[in-house]
Amino acid sequence: MSNPNPPTVEESHAAGSNINPVQNKFTDRLTHVLSDLGRNGIFIALVAVVVLFSFLTDGILLRPQNISNLVVQNGYILVLAIGMVMVIIAGHIDLSVGSVAAFVGACSGVFAVQWGLPWWLAVLLSLVIGALVGVWQGFWIAYVGIPAFIVTLAGMLIFRGLALVVLGNANIGSFPTEYRALGNGFLSNVFGEFELDPLTLGVGALAIVILVVQQVRTRRGRVKYSQDVEPLAWFITKLVLISAAIGFFAYALASYKGIPVTLIILGVLVLVYSIVMNRTVFGRHIYAIGGNRHAAELSGIKTRRVDFWLFVNMGFLAALAGLIFTARLNLAGPKAGDGFELEAISAAFIGGAAVQGGVGTIGGAIIGGLIIGVLNNGMSIMGIGIEWQQAVKGLVLLLAVAFDVYNKRRSGGH
Repeated sequence: MSNPNPPTVEESHAAGSNINPVQNKFTDRLTHVLSDLGRNGIFIALVAVVVLFSFLTDGILLRPQNISNLVVQNGYILVLAIGMVMVIIAGHIDLSVGSVAAFVGACSGVFAVQWGLPWWLAVLLSLVIGALVGVWQGFWIAYVGIPAFIVTLAGMLIFRGLALVVLGNANIGSFPTEYRALGNGFLSNVFGEFELDPLTLGVGALAIVILVVQQVRTRRGRVKYSQDVEPLAWFITKLVLISAAIGFFAYALASYKGIPVTLIILGVLVLVYSIVMNRTVFGRHIYAIGGNRHAAELSGIKTRRVDFWLFVNMGFLAALAGLIFTARLNLAGPKAGDGFELEAISAAFIGGAAVQGGVGTIGGAIIGGLIIGVLNNGMSIMGIGIEWQQAVKGLVLLLAVAFDVYNKRRSGGH
């Protein structure tokens, strides 16, 4: 029997309004979480790789000594990744960084060992040489107009040859203690000898406090201006998990030898270059050039000047990486720098840099470099040969770039 008084359209909408807001609220929260997971996919990938190799190595990967070694052994690659991601964002590439690192390392050996110059002067002169190499390459790229691929390919051959000339096809070793601290030194026992280094624990606690304060302030600012924010439960969960990771990392370092000097250098570089890329005109110009060079020129950006200083900066960072590597080995040799450019480029792309330019972050490049470092370290612990390590890293790079291309196609990009 039909209802003699069927509900009107207005009544149906009113009844539905009691359910839809709840459904919409849940959907919005889920969308926020999924979107946030997508934006932080590279960080999740790092966590997944760490968990996987922790299981496969029976926990050896996360032992304090091994965690400290991960930082020290991969420091030079992370330094190179910072400069490389900036170059890639602008739509260029640099194939010469390994040869430049070897050349500068060889020069530092001549300065510090053969000439007997003070270690600090040897380091300073080496960094100047790296910057001058950047001036040389930046001139040909920015003002002559030769593609960066060709210029840096030539640079790879030129500076590899010059490194051999400086070394005389021999090794230079036994660097001063202060110089070696760049690659092997630790900041520890500042307040005396303890089972857990208090300075390292204090720095870890400070990092957690800064993270929480910064994230809370950012969230309050977005709420104040009625911008979208993630659900509070998810926000708190993220902070707890990241804080726990920082705390574990600090505890591991504190229980071994303290803070590696390499980590201090990296921390300063990440802070400075993140500010440069996110809060300065120069950084915005790099992104604009990578996004659309012609439009950037029409808007008044001096693209040649930006390109020039990008490669000066890359030369400086390649020199610093060469110093860290030489200091870690206590040796400047002909084989130094082999494959550095491939590791740095891989770190940038795995970290989310786009092949076409215009996309990428300093933090992403660092995480990409850490993924490569964990892969290297984990497979070495497992006894996997170098040939399979290379194959796995190549596959990871290919999948990372394929994922970037897939995302662009899905979003309607070309």
